[in-house]
Amino acid sequence: MSATTSAVVTGAARGFGREIARRLVARGHRVLLTDLDADLVGATADELGATGIAADARLATDHRKVAAAAAELGPVGVWVNNAGVLRAGKAWEHPDDDVALMIDANLLGVVHGSRAAVEAMRSRGGHLLNIASMSAHGPVPGLAVYAATKSAVLNFTTSLQGDLALDRIPIRAHALCPDAADTALVRNEQSHRDTAMLFSRTTLLTPEAVADAAVGLLDGKRVVRSLPGARAGLARVGGMLPSIGLPVLARMRAQGDKRRVSGS
Repeated sequence: MSATTSAVVTGAARGFGREIARRLVARGHRVLLTDLDADLVGATADELGATGIAADARLATDHRKVAAAAAELGPVGVWVNNAGVLRAGKAWEHPDDDVALMIDANLLGVVHGSRAAVEAMRSRGGHLLNIASMSAHGPVPGLAVYAATKSAVLNFTTSLQGDLALDRIPIRAHALCPDAADTALVRNEQSHRDTAMLFSRTTLLTPEAVADAAVGLLDGKRVVRSLPGARAGLARVGGMLPSIGLPVLARMRAQGDKRRVSGS
């Protein structure tokens, strides 16, 4: 993709979004960052040499506003739907507002953002990257609502790629499914016991490693990448054979709870 194009990264004031934006700036793109926090996204944009605007990923109107602002920087060639929300807990224990927030931000934000991206890039082509999660591949006790939104993101992205190919629109859709990473999204929920599955690996991924994988997808035609790949295979088995997978996950959860408490 030409370095003279503009690139959009939602939820880019921190975490994955900030590191993805950093790499896109380094590639020469004119990068537009979005976030709900106007002050923080502005500071991040100044740090990276990008443009920042306040926008709510849950709103289709805000995505159209973002697309118009990005077009003023140059033809849109990359769009990354990264904005998301995590709330740990059993599905029946969540406040109604938390359920709506996760569905609206994690799923509808990707749907609305992808629609805006297709309209912005359909004539020239480009790359659309949706940040899903390892939880898209199988059950995650303690994070059922969150996992459901990420499963939907993965299915939406692969289905969207099929539609783009059928209509011969030169946009490549990608979904990245990273395991739990050391970000504020995870650390802010660490005190909640139902985050135990997030700590079931020996170490958390770094935002930098996830960002490297994200921009790597933009260099090819691969639609889905999971990080790490072996973990995705285990998650898929749990989804296909829950009678076997769920007891295994219970043991992994117990291990993760020890790491969660220790702060590792």
